[in-house]
Amino acid sequence: MSEILFTHSYFYRRDPKQWKNKMPFPPLGTLYAASLMRGNGYNVHLFDTCLIEDPLEIRPAIEAILPKYLVIYDDGFNYLTKMCLTTMREAAFEMIAMGKQNGAIVIVSSSDSTDHYGLYLEKGADYIIQGEGELTLLELINTLEKNQIPETTNGIAFRKHNDIQVNPKRPVLQNLDELPLPAWDLIEMNDYKIIWSQSGQDFTLNIATTRGCPYKCNWCAKPIYGNRYNSHSPEYIVNHIEFLRQSFGVKRFWMCDDIFGLKPNWVQQFNAGLKSKKLKIRYYIQSRADLLLKEDTIDALAESGLEEVWVGAESASQKILDAMDKGTKVEQIYEATRLLKSKNIRIAFFLQFGYPGETPEDIEHTISMVKELKPDNIGISVSYPLPGTPFYEKVKADLTAKSNWKDSDDLEMMFNGTFKSAYYKKLQRFVHKEFRKTQGLDNLKAMAGNPLELSLRKVISVMKLGYYVPGAFASGISLKKMQK
Repeated sequence: MSEILFTHSYFYRRDPKQWKNKMPFPPLGTLYAASLMRGNGYNVHLFDTCLIEDPLEIRPAIEAILPKYLVIYDDGFNYLTKMCLTTMREAAFEMIAMGKQNGAIVIVSSSDSTDHYGLYLEKGADYIIQGEGELTLLELINTLEKNQIPETTNGIAFRKHNDIQVNPKRPVLQNLDELPLPAWDLIEMNDYKIIWSQSGQDFTLNIATTRGCPYKCNWCAKPIYGNRYNSHSPEYIVNHIEFLRQSFGVKRFWMCDDIFGLKPNWVQQFNAGLKSKKLKIRYYIQSRADLLLKEDTIDALAESGLEEVWVGAESASQKILDAMDKGTKVEQIYEATRLLKSKNIRIAFFLQFGYPGETPEDIEHTISMVKELKPDNIGISVSYPLPGTPFYEKVKADLTAKSNWKDSDDLEMMFNGTFKSAYYKKLQRFVHKEFRKTQGLDNLKAMAGNPLELSLRKVISVMKLGYYVPGAFASGISLKKMQK
């Protein structure tokens, strides 16, 4: 069978914020596609770009393998790929050119190419996969292997003469358990372990238990898996975890679903499955405040090894949450935080500033919530208009010339919000300083009460109060001036 060289266009080294974290994850979506193609008789190879910087490094692999197909297949489970960072798009274009120079048929599957298929075809790509990719890729290559034009293959865009033909979308895969386990053997796992050893965290691998999200936050793009929710069975995921434990010795996992454990009783069955195989793991997830309050979900999560939840809190202004079509209440954030902390589960907040209509008072509510609830971590962004979302359509007429961020810490406002980009960049630094200041003061009180129970991390946070207290004060004054 023909040779397929898989790669992708997410380069951690090209994203300074993410590379500084030293917590890279392998391209899970790419590994699923490679596994399916290998299971159907194709000879598959992987050139993993996660840990390199220059896309030109793929050239020797292309020249050595001389693949019939170069498949640039991005990891749809990595939320960073939704952002379509400019440097990653440019890297994809370079790899397309190298593939064509060596006679390969170039196929691209990514969030960015789904939204901007014309740009990729213009750069020389032969076929763009639209949406969920595995079955489309299999049908496309099977058709090409028969020397047929894929006129009726759903889920692709391609050039036909001087025009672009966009075929109908393919129905999504309902039974995810039909997919083989990802082709983890194609990854140089020790390279990832070396980078993780610099992070101060235990080595962690990424697993997806679901695809899609049924909620309708109007700023959230779903170009690959759509506004649906399909789940692997708990048995499939437990077997996957057992395989990774035995193969790579990994005991900690990032469940990279948009929403983990939404299906009724799934978490409880997952917990029972782990117990039946005597698998003790630690993991962290993304979820919603309202979902966490259902039934005995938090109890089951705690028993199964959950150590941290990232909650899309976004704002402590109900007006802003309603404008976002978030579907959650501020009081649910408070209650979920209380319950998680009672089970010794760490909670982290995703916060979003700059949504249209946000006022200084709304911002202050959010800062006050952080100081009151004292989450274990926070991630801050400004509202980012992604193509295909109602939010994008809302601000489209007001968009600036800049349509992509260079990296995930760019925080550039792409539309005319309440304040300019400089304000939100300073706001991000201020909120982080207030957050660290609050943590430090709490640890100082704990030190006074029982100094023997403090960890080194907490002692360091106390020592940094000398920076964060005056820093937060100065930043707060500066922000007040910028609001005028």
